[in-house]
Amino acid sequence: MRELKDILYKVGINAVVGNTSTLIHKIDFDSRKITQNDVFIAIKGTVVDGHQYIEKAINKGAIAVVCEKLPKIIVDGVIYVEVIDTQEALAIMAANYYDTPSENLKLVGITGTNGKTTIATLLYQLFKKAGYKVGLLSTVKILVDDIVYKATHTTPDSLTINYYLKEMNTAGVEYCFMEVSSHGIHQKRTEGLVFEGGIFTNLSHDHLDYHTTFQEYRDVKKKFFDELSKKAFALVNKDDKNGSFMLQNTSARSYGYALKSYTDFRGQILENSLSGLLLKINDNDVWTKLIGSFNAYNLLAIFGTAELLGLESLEILQLLSSLESVGGRFQYFISDKKITAIVDYAHTPDALKNVLETITDIRTNAETLLTVVGCGGDRDKTKRPVMGNIAAKLSNKVIFTSDNPRTENPSQIIEDIEKGVEPQHYKKVLSIIDRRQAIRAACQLVEENDIILIAGKGHETYQETNGERIDFNDFEIVREELKKLGK
Repeated sequence: MRELKDILYKVGINAVVGNTSTLIHKIDFDSRKITQNDVFIAIKGTVVDGHQYIEKAINKGAIAVVCEKLPKIIVDGVIYVEVIDTQEALAIMAANYYDTPSENLKLVGITGTNGKTTIATLLYQLFKKAGYKVGLLSTVKILVDDIVYKATHTTPDSLTINYYLKEMNTAGVEYCFMEVSSHGIHQKRTEGLVFEGGIFTNLSHDHLDYHTTFQEYRDVKKKFFDELSKKAFALVNKDDKNGSFMLQNTSARSYGYALKSYTDFRGQILENSLSGLLLKINDNDVWTKLIGSFNAYNLLAIFGTAELLGLESLEILQLLSSLESVGGRFQYFISDKKITAIVDYAHTPDALKNVLETITDIRTNAETLLTVVGCGGDRDKTKRPVMGNIAAKLSNKVIFTSDNPRTENPSQIIEDIEKGVEPQHYKKVLSIIDRRQAIRAACQLVEENDIILIAGKGHETYQETNGERIDFNDFEIVREELKKLGK
């Protein structure tokens, strides 16, 4: 039990009704989880306003309510705290409730459109191999050293973040690597966290269903760097035109990484093949199992971060060569008939272009490249024709299909994608709504030495339609279909 006033430390408060010296049990923003002597925080979400559930929370035993507007009816014995912003209050209160766990480890946040999961996961791998206890907060999973938990959001809510950071403290974790999404920054889920450093990967077309404009999306990412302390480091991709913009108002120590520019951590691709990358990093050669120029950038970010966190350059290079690729990120196998099947999470125009260009770089052009791709429902619609254009232009054949339709009609999503296909590429394109049927058709169409790219879902092991999730794993399905066909 803690006193409410301790949990409210550093929260911007407008008014208080009642005694904040009262002992409280726990805090929550979900009225369904409220029990006796809890604090209910009323969050204004994009769909639901938590202020509508204040009465329900009190009936379930809430002893205190944190809100942006005091309700008309004040219940005796209940403490009301009116704050400027309940999302920010939740984040600060969560950190206070769990004793500011981010202060007790070195927390590094990774933000940008593409590469967050790969960089966070490979930094976790590298520091584990270096002998440290490490934590990971990613799209794919949450790791408290060796203990695995399932992730539900790219950036979890503030209570979840601080809960797992506290678990990391208890486990003796020294470093934690965390994906920081634009949604998470905008919804202030990272407020109250103490970051040792921040990494910017790149910025391209995504989440405009949420942010409305590219400028707003960019500025939200920048806010993360604006709020880093002078003790932290900010490491940005200098080959992305937005890299230097991220550093404009930061107090953090600033560094860059690049393949094309002269900066602190410089790289050069010496060899790029299906077996891996040969890179020169700051005048030292290193062979890695990862593939493609986009991974060259990821590896530079990892190298720079590890060095800024105190590891020796030669040790980092040795560790880089042992890193394994992340599931669903250019994950591939070669079948009995020498068909290369690649599964990748590419769900933005830039990511799809990167993957297709990487395949083009490592193929001989004697093979057919067949791409299976769709776009998610209830998400940014403006990227659909752009992705259709890229897929048709850079592939020999394309099958447009469903991704996660969610509540949208999958036929309409595919029509939106098809609008981006230029007339000269019409003959390349097929549309098959059922994703399994689309993958099966791709397997039927390819011959020996051909390449299949299945893009969009990557590591996901489900498909979501009208609120229902069914088991669906691109990697397992393409392997199964090729085997059935004896290919």
